[in-house]
Amino acid sequence: MATRIRLRRVGRKGQAYFRIVVADQRFPRDGRFVATIGHYNPRSTPATIHVNAEQARAWLEKGAQPTDTVRSLLRKAGVLAKRPA
Repeated sequence: MATRIRLRRVGRKGQAYFRIVVADQRFPRDGRFVATIGHYNPRSTPATIHVNAEQARAWLEKGAQPTDTVRSLLRKAGVLAKRPA
């Protein structure tokens, strides 16, 4: 099972926020998932990011691949190391 760490859209039309979930890459965006490890609200000022760092690192060690967007969110949350300058 190839797992991905990705965003799952929730909320009303026009007022979306996202959950950061671990899911099989074959499942649809808002479909079945394995675990929820955080959430992201882009509509708040500033945008809020809450991630369970221990769970995120554990899934990364197990081989879960984050999407590009989630990778940048994990860097902002301090879970992944920032790129060297």
